[in-house]
Amino acid sequence: MFVSYLILTLLCFQAAVLARPGGETIGCDDYLGSDKVADKCGVCGGDNSACKVVSGVFKHILTNLGYHKIIEIPEGATKINVTEMAKSNNYLALRSRSGRSIINGNWAIDRPGKYEGGGTMFTYKRPNEISSTAGESLLAEGPTNEALDVYMIHQQLNPGVHYEYIIPTANVIRPLLPPHRRPGDPFNGQLEVPDNTNPTDRGNSFVEQGIHTGHPSGSYPARQPGRLPSHHPDNQVPAVQPPRRNREYNWKQIGTTECTVTCGKGSQYPIFRCVNRNTHEEVSDNVCDSSTKPIPEEEPCNLFPCPAYWDIGEWSECSKTCGLGMQHRQVLCRQMYANRTLAVQPHNCQHLEKPETASTCQLKICSEWQIRTEWTPCSVPCGVGQKTRDVKCISNIGDIVDDEECNMKLRPTDIENCDMGSCAKSWFLTEWSDRCSVECGEGVRTRSVVCLTNHISSLPLEGCGNTKPSETMSCDNGPCQGKVEWFAGSWSQCSVECNSGTQQREVICIRKTMGSFTMVNPYECSFLEKPPRQQPCYLKPCGVKWFHTDWSTCSKTCEGGFRVREVRCLSDDLTPSDKCESQYKPEDTESCNPQDCIPEIDENCKDKYYNCNVVVQARLCVYAYYKTACCASCKRAANRQSGFLGRR
Repeated sequence: MFVSYLILTLLCFQAAVLARPGGETIGCDDYLGSDKVADKCGVCGGDNSACKVVSGVFKHILTNLGYHKIIEIPEGATKINVTEMAKSNNYLALRSRSGRSIINGNWAIDRPGKYEGGGTMFTYKRPNEISSTAGESLLAEGPTNEALDVYMIHQQLNPGVHYEYIIPTANVIRPLLPPHRRPGDPFNGQLEVPDNTNPTDRGNSFVEQGIHTGHPSGSYPARQPGRLPSHHPDNQVPAVQPPRRNREYNWKQIGTTECTVTCGKGSQYPIFRCVNRNTHEEVSDNVCDSSTKPIPEEEPCNLFPCPAYWDIGEWSECSKTCGLGMQHRQVLCRQMYANRTLAVQPHNCQHLEKPETASTCQLKICSEWQIRTEWTPCSVPCGVGQKTRDVKCISNIGDIVDDEECNMKLRPTDIENCDMGSCAKSWFLTEWSDRCSVECGEGVRTRSVVCLTNHISSLPLEGCGNTKPSETMSCDNGPCQGKVEWFAGSWSQCSVECNSGTQQREVICIRKTMGSFTMVNPYECSFLEKPPRQQPCYLKPCGVKWFHTDWSTCSKTCEGGFRVREVRCLSDDLTPSDKCESQYKPEDTESCNPQDCIPEIDENCKDKYYNCNVVVQARLCVYAYYKTACCASCKRAANRQSGFLGRR
């Protein structure tokens, strides 16, 4: 069975090879083996009578710099070719009759590429190789749907511009098919040459004189996009091929695939199906010879430009690394022409809502200062010290980051001074003032009393407490002589020689009688405003002064002990100073209780044994028996022990 199938396949392949000697082509009517070709006018099977070629050379000498119109391309023109004859510093430009610039308008030189204009797509070429001598060119397949004008931007001597295009002729009569041929019948797969036409003369009847120079030009060869027509050189008559056996089924193009894009130039491919050559009815592809099926070739489609659209660029970086900032993006109106995207005027996109070009942004919440702990206790128990707290820069995710990431101007303080008040342990006193506050009668003497800490004495001081030593002491300079009614005597001297003190004066109620004055009971002057008897006074700042505490308790009750006090030099604001004169510094240590220790004789406390000193040495006095039997020795030992502890 397999051998039979293989033999059948080989026979079919041999028959197919014999059936298409020299190879087969697809005619312009989309039939495989058809000999129809498009003429230069684009007519399938035409005879070049439907169009004419217009060509010439523009060689006018131009003098002024700028734009000069050189060619007019009419509506319906195809196969347009405008080319400089040599490289120059001039530029070709193209615009419509309505004034719309297509290429190199408004003194702006466009890049080489494809540009839509006049209903067709123009290819703008500008060779830039150093060794190249070719000039610029404008090429288009056409047809144009409006008249177009070609300009030269003149900058140097015109090297000449060759132009050529094809336009249809009026009253076109389509050639009739030969009577012996039907539509779709192949003609040996060769290009048909009319009997009354010499191939070497074809095209000459379609030449028009050059517009500006008068020189004739050759015809433009016909070309079908996506097709490579099978033909021979014009000076060679094709060889007659032996007739082919007619096949009942053949491949035929029935259409094309959908365009890959809806606008802006896409691509599509022809679709071939197996059909009956007589009825044109589609049959299964297995009926036709698969080896003869043409290979689909890409064809352009949907060449018209796409609608304009907003081209949205990427957002710029946020203007701030944290917190609320701004970001921007570029929004351009663009339109696609023949696979080339161009920026166009914004009004072309007015049918669409324009996207925002600026927006707020926030990459992260800015780091902020955070107080992590409460204030610590003051570093000193009294006086001026410092207290601290923990202040950190915290990111928006709660991490501790460098202080530089937070605003240093807003940083909370993490250290402060703290005043715990005076370090009070003892009352410090000055000496009593030498002067009484009044010259006669009862007055007062004063001294300064302040509560300060001490740092010298190891002896226990009483501390300031609530009992403040008196700052005044009464004094009496004798009786005063009588004066006048509510009589206010002169102010006494200030109670202190420096800093703040008080002044006193006598105020009495007197009665004037015949040139004399008699003091009366004060209540008789009670209806009068009584002058004040005392007022503050301030002579001058003391500068510095020695202050001292009270004496401590004597270290011993007998046989000579010592007591101490603390002496300090203080300024007017009661701060320590070293400006006091050392020769006037009060003593801070003195002897006390120098009297001998006299033991008390107790008749009921006597030693009953002569060797009680052994009892003391053996420390047996703690026992009641020995304490009674050696009472005097145990008592003396106890007194010595208490005296020793006191000296410590």
